[in-house]
Amino acid sequence: MRALILAAGLLVACGGAMAQQGVQEKLKAIQSDPVALRAAVDAGKKVTFFCANCHGEDGISKLPEVPNLAGQNPAYLLEQIRKFGTGERKDPFMQGLIKVLKDDERLQAASYYASMPVPPSRADASQVSKGKELFGKLCVRCHGEQGRGNETIARLAGQKQPYLQTTITRYRDKTGVRNNQLMAIATAGLKNEEIVAISNYLTQLP
Repeated sequence: MRALILAAGLLVACGGAMAQQGVQEKLKAIQSDPVALRAAVDAGKKVTFFCANCHGEDGISKLPEVPNLAGQNPAYLLEQIRKFGTGERKDPFMQGLIKVLKDDERLQAASYYASMPVPPSRADASQVSKGKELFGKLCVRCHGEQGRGNETIARLAGQKQPYLQTTITRYRDKTGVRNNQLMAIATAGLKNEEIVAISNYLTQLP
């Protein structure tokens, strides 16, 4: 019986992975077609109406503890939507909202937010130099010199400082809210004041 349960679980996991791969391939096709992309962005603006209360109509967060979605890589956004839907990322409010979105609506939401510009935020100037030094040592290899990430790694440039500080701390403290082995390793030795410095550096990047 246990073997049957494990086999069923593997089949479900494989099916979910294949479905997500198909959605990502569809996203790439949309991104390469200007007409399809414009339609997806327009539809995404309508789909995300219920997100605006927290993330803002243009993807610039209204709340310091809520991330900006504007300017993120669409493939990264789509993957985070999937993770909320499966519970891999923990947030009861987000998990409930994501589950009602169909695959096409998820594609449209990711396309819309990715198309929006994200302005740099105000930072504590006294923290920027130290934050830049720490970022160069610990983060630049994955997140890039400008902190803009890629298809699988988050854009950090221009992100809300309080959100960055909280998220980095969660990785360091292994709270289970955010799970990533590389991030846990990179942040393990950071002191609280160093996390403050890094978050201030990143928030002011264009």
